[in-house]
Amino acid sequence: MERDERPPSGGGGGGGSAGFLEPPAALPPPPRNGFCQDELAELDPGTISVPDDRAEQRTCLICGDRATGLHYGIISCEGCKGFFKRSICNKRVYRCSRDKNCVMSRKQRNRCQYCRLLKCLQMGMNRKAIREDGMPGGRNKSIGPVQISEEEIERIMSGQEFEEEANHWSNHGDSDHSSPGNRASESNQPSPGSTLSSSRSVELNGFMAFREQYMGMSVPPHYQYIPHLFSYSGHSPLLPPQARSLDPQSYSLIHQLLSAEDLEPLGTPMLIEDGYAVTQAELFALLCRLADELLFRQIAWIKKLPFFCELSIKDYTCLLSSTWQELILLSSLTVYSKQIFGELADVTAKYSPSDEELHRFSDEGMEVIERLIYLYHKFHQLKVSNEEYACMKAINFLNQDIRGLTSASQLEQLNKRYWYICQDFTEYKYTHQPNRFPDLMMCLPEIRYIAGKMVNVPLEQLPLLFKVVLHSCKTSVGKE
Repeated sequence: MERDERPPSGGGGGGGSAGFLEPPAALPPPPRNGFCQDELAELDPGTISVPDDRAEQRTCLICGDRATGLHYGIISCEGCKGFFKRSICNKRVYRCSRDKNCVMSRKQRNRCQYCRLLKCLQMGMNRKAIREDGMPGGRNKSIGPVQISEEEIERIMSGQEFEEEANHWSNHGDSDHSSPGNRASESNQPSPGSTLSSSRSVELNGFMAFREQYMGMSVPPHYQYIPHLFSYSGHSPLLPPQARSLDPQSYSLIHQLLSAEDLEPLGTPMLIEDGYAVTQAELFALLCRLADELLFRQIAWIKKLPFFCELSIKDYTCLLSSTWQELILLSSLTVYSKQIFGELADVTAKYSPSDEELHRFSDEGMEVIERLIYLYHKFHQLKVSNEEYACMKAINFLNQDIRGLTSASQLEQLNKRYWYICQDFTEYKYTHQPNRFPDLMMCLPEIRYIAGKMVNVPLEQLPLLFKVVLHSCKTSVGKE
């Protein structure tokens, strides 16, 4: 549902003043595909392209989008080709929040990475056709689709196959003979996934898979003297924490990020008289004004970033249009949480939804409510510092997989920079919380998922959604 629709209609409440409820400015239209844009097309020179006249008649066997050729054995689009390559090269281990049978379409393919990779394997995508060095170009142009057993698919999806191959090649030679599509890192470190015991949580496994994309790559010039950042594999709780100092350059860059932030309280009025009954339209108008202010702060933040001059205005526009909802959600759950879950919660408490509103509330809205409540408690438990928030925000914003970027490789290097800085800071500041950094990073995919889901929640249901979330979170915290 597009966000440029008119707010739901509704009359005024009982007596009292509603001075804070002025006509809201229009919300900017969100990205149509929500939290995760289609992957950048990785135009491998070694893949087989389909001529334009024939391509019009071919569709991707994974998602139904327009196919561009024969990739890794099957007819597929550029997005699914790139996704499969990254998943295999980086030994990704995904998880499905539903029944492992999610719909795969051009619009829905980014919603569940587990089911997307599962369908790639089921349709016959051949991981042995990926070059050993992970570079563009197929490894063997004659390799076609493969039929593998359900057992082997399960081993790949769970990461067991990657662990077995890592153990095999560590015992039978070096990286010159590494397994196809499962190359060793440049430092010959084992896959982080292979170091995890069976007792580690699914979340930590997901974090290590998420982190794998930063391993095996060249070290940024300014960080070659920080070796401990590249050997993180999940600290054992049995080992005593190692006291150390924060790297001076990490401190400097974090300070620059904090200087770009506006941490002053939100200026949107959220105080109303006792006894005033807030209507659906009034609450919606207030939510719009808050979103406007938060979005304005994100735009101002971009102009103050320490790397602002390193990227083009086109790239910044592309990044902001794709991540603004995620940035607003992250800030609302952290640095502005006292106001959102305090003053705004008090306003939503004065809104009473009708029976019809309750009856028509969607299942998608219920899922957003459940995930928002979970994420709130996760952040409340972690007590995210301003420094960690600033790093998480930069990492989430610098998403090199967004379509239309002109400097994807430069974005990737910037993303890695702040990933390492955040890790350095958390290990220095919270020595007795060895899993804190993975916990923080695992919140980012959840924020992207929720932001994408909220796009599909009907506008008229947002007041009820916020009322339920804020009431639940405020009540539960009050009981602690």
